[in-house]
Amino acid sequence: MRNQMVSLPYSAEKDGRLKNVIVMLTALVAASHALPAQPKNDSTNAQQFVIPAVRIHGNIHLTGKLTDPKWKLAPRVSLDYEIQPGNNTPAPQKTEALVLYNSQFVYFGFICHDTDPSQIRAHVTDRDNIFQDDFAGVILDTYDDHQRAYEFFVNPFGIQADLMRNGNNEDPTWDAVWYSKGSLSDSGYTVEMAIPFKSLRLPDKAIQNWGILIFRNIPRSSRIQTSWVHLDLNDPCSLCQEGILAGIKGMQSGNSISVLPYAMGLENGSVADASNASSAFSNGPVTGRFGVGLTYFPNPSLSLEGVVNPDFSQVESDVTQISLNSTFALFYPEKRPFFMEGSDIFSTLIQAYYSRMINNPLAAAKLVEKSGHWSVGYLAAEDRTTPFIIAGEEGSVTDNNGDNTFPTPYRSFSNIVRARYNLGTQSFVGALGTFRNFTKAHNYVGGVDWDYFFDGNYTFDGQFLFSNTRELNDTNLVSDPSYFGNTRFTKAFDGQEYDGTGFQTDFRRDARHYTFRFTYKDFSPTFQAEDGYVFSNDLRTVDMEHTLLFYPNTSLVDNWGFDLESGLHFDYQGSRKERWILPSLILDLKSQTQLQVTYYLVNDELFHSVNFVGVHRWQFNLQSDPTSSISFYLNASVGRFIDRASDTAIGKGHEISAELVLRPTDRLSLTADYSRSRLSNLVGGQLFYDGYIARLSAIYQFNGQIFLRLVGQYDQFSGSVEVDPLFSYKLNPFTIFYAGSTNSLTKFGQPYGLVQTGREFFVKAQYLFQY
Repeated sequence: MRNQMVSLPYSAEKDGRLKNVIVMLTALVAASHALPAQPKNDSTNAQQFVIPAVRIHGNIHLTGKLTDPKWKLAPRVSLDYEIQPGNNTPAPQKTEALVLYNSQFVYFGFICHDTDPSQIRAHVTDRDNIFQDDFAGVILDTYDDHQRAYEFFVNPFGIQADLMRNGNNEDPTWDAVWYSKGSLSDSGYTVEMAIPFKSLRLPDKAIQNWGILIFRNIPRSSRIQTSWVHLDLNDPCSLCQEGILAGIKGMQSGNSISVLPYAMGLENGSVADASNASSAFSNGPVTGRFGVGLTYFPNPSLSLEGVVNPDFSQVESDVTQISLNSTFALFYPEKRPFFMEGSDIFSTLIQAYYSRMINNPLAAAKLVEKSGHWSVGYLAAEDRTTPFIIAGEEGSVTDNNGDNTFPTPYRSFSNIVRARYNLGTQSFVGALGTFRNFTKAHNYVGGVDWDYFFDGNYTFDGQFLFSNTRELNDTNLVSDPSYFGNTRFTKAFDGQEYDGTGFQTDFRRDARHYTFRFTYKDFSPTFQAEDGYVFSNDLRTVDMEHTLLFYPNTSLVDNWGFDLESGLHFDYQGSRKERWILPSLILDLKSQTQLQVTYYLVNDELFHSVNFVGVHRWQFNLQSDPTSSISFYLNASVGRFIDRASDTAIGKGHEISAELVLRPTDRLSLTADYSRSRLSNLVGGQLFYDGYIARLSAIYQFNGQIFLRLVGQYDQFSGSVEVDPLFSYKLNPFTIFYAGSTNSLTKFGQPYGLVQTGREFFVKAQYLFQY
């Protein structure tokens, strides 16, 4: 579940001393690793909370009101425990869950009573956008191995949300085809779910027992969550405490084929010279694009997927980020369906695979299998315009145009290989390899990773990677003659070949009241992961964080506490690059309001050979959902910053990001985003930069499948305006129809004003055939 407190649904002598500290700490952790794990209370829940699987003949007709007579055969369980903000206190509202199955579906029904139905929060929205609403749902661990689980939730209008859980991490990009209905009443609401077995990965067993958690979300003055099972909130492993859905047999799954063809029409127009307000605007020809994807499930645990001439466009533009004072490549989330499906298998501690580094593929293929303790993934793609993020010490390497994330005209072929062996109880060992090949260049990365959970609260994880890089030989792209650290290798694309290593390890304690984290990172000056998001190297860092929380649950506060983070950063020559001590105050208030205030008590940095001491500032993080119709978010930093863009001086200023969401009706949503950055010289007050980016979005949702959206954005830094209307019909996550346009305008001086510099019209249709 999203946004929850419970972990259910961040000189050579000096160098030698640092190494000695790391060796000692690693030895201590390794000694802890050798200790036997303490018995856990998952066996108690697995014995006490059991639902006998009842099989029916025929399908249930979903109405959202549980009116089908077959529901009378279903076993019922009650969600008796409030697990947020309470600690297994009696649930404030009565909830019953019902479970049935047949050869094709597993069915869940919920009767959600409410003593004041007028307080229920529910909106007609796009799927996966219900987490500020009331909702009910299940988490299914089909292998009952406490490693990986499916999350299915439904709000009172029947709108779906689904996620993939790995340990305590949730992946909201995962989508499945399933069915749901919901209905409000004067006593609360009811929902029904029908989940096809073909949408799940299942063990090869005739009779199956699944781990199961059942929840209800009740957002009021606090975000209340209730549970079917008793959960030890001091135990971070929620899957270890699941109940059992016992005795499922005779299912039809596997040996299925899905075909996903698409057709797309485009017309592009632009000015010949975007910097010239008098430049003529010309429309290009209407073009078409066609492609097809094929997915084959020979059995419930194996999927094979291939796409030819895929459409890897996205209908929602990325929110523009302010990057004036950042020297590292920015991160943008993946939104393309092929890469989002099954992406969890390729996720590792060091992000050595980042799917957006495959930019414009001609074709791609993917294999994912989970069988017993093994999980295996393979992805291959040929990219027509290969992008680069080249890691550097004080910033990502830029191309000759000054960009630190840049596409190139070069074709490449990428192979990503991943294997994990699950050890049980959220522990595993694994290996990852990424192989990007050009005609006369390459980047190969490979290594091992692990995650060991022990003694009920402790996790020791890590990853070691080795890279070998042979650069492109094209200084017209990158001609930077400076060196990677204290090596003989330049940053220019001059055909050199070099090796590198990357290492990260974390040691954590997760509990209800006291949590700590110790992190060590070590990246050599020549480590590169071109298929990943690794933007810096030549570093050795130690970072430690402690969090202490209290739960008074008063009329004003759900919980409050303190956080203290501190760290050191050295380069490979032993120079101290950074040190920091950041104390924080944490408040979780009523009205679903969370506030964290952080002060940069110690913040020193060596940047461009200048030693900056006392770069103090305040940081405020505020998030609030006080009513069903209003949500607000603010992140603000105020104080001293290093001007990295030009003069390398210290300045005073602020960086602000804010979002306001208004829902005047249950179908209309208005979102305003605002980002601002200002910095002036601490001495003399000279202004380095000042500007903002504003974005407005309006969405009207006709029903769960159809919406209209209009997005407008103004970038004061560039003087650009973007206007993007969109019509969307989405029968399921894969059967879709889009029609819309993107319109780019630039603000010129008088007498021109706003001038349109680019435009694209598009229509896309895609339909999922399942056999």
